[in-house]
Amino acid sequence: MLDFMSVKTELLVTIILLVFILGLNSLSKRAIRRFGRTSAINMNSRKIIFYLSNLFFYGLAIIVITLIWGVNLKEFTVFITSVSAILGIGFVAQWSILSNLTASVILFFSHPLRLGDRVRVMDKDFDWTGEVEDISGFYLFMRTDDGRKITIPTNLVIQKGIEILKKEEIDNKPDAIEN
Repeated sequence: MLDFMSVKTELLVTIILLVFILGLNSLSKRAIRRFGRTSAINMNSRKIIFYLSNLFFYGLAIIVITLIWGVNLKEFTVFITSVSAILGIGFVAQWSILSNLTASVILFFSHPLRLGDRVRVMDKDFDWTGEVEDISGFYLFMRTDDGRKITIPTNLVIQKGIEILKKEEIDNKPDAIEN
């Protein structure tokens, strides 16, 4: 039979943890929103980071709550490693999805590429020069100088490299289409 005082203590600690996690998640969202505004990143790109932030904080909360309520640590680690192995196999099977999502996060936080920038994709087979229209969780959308609308997987943007064209380079190029 459960001890009433023990249940009260576990319940109190769980409530405190949930309030703490929700507060951290709120602060994280506020910081992401502020960073996104100062970096001129659109809301669709920020939604991906919000989703990953929620996933991290709620996953952390579930792990700590299971430990608070007395789940055996040895059994819990076996469960977590089993779930991680299954997820790992699934992600390897869908490697392109995981790499595109990771590349989107990298583009969001540490790449100077922004919406509206004129860029040249460094590829030996294709000459893709145009304006970035959107960056989603998996693709970069751009309109080329000849009017084509193309989508490039974000992992290729990281792998191929992007040259951000300066205003002078655009103005000096005679066949550039002005917006």
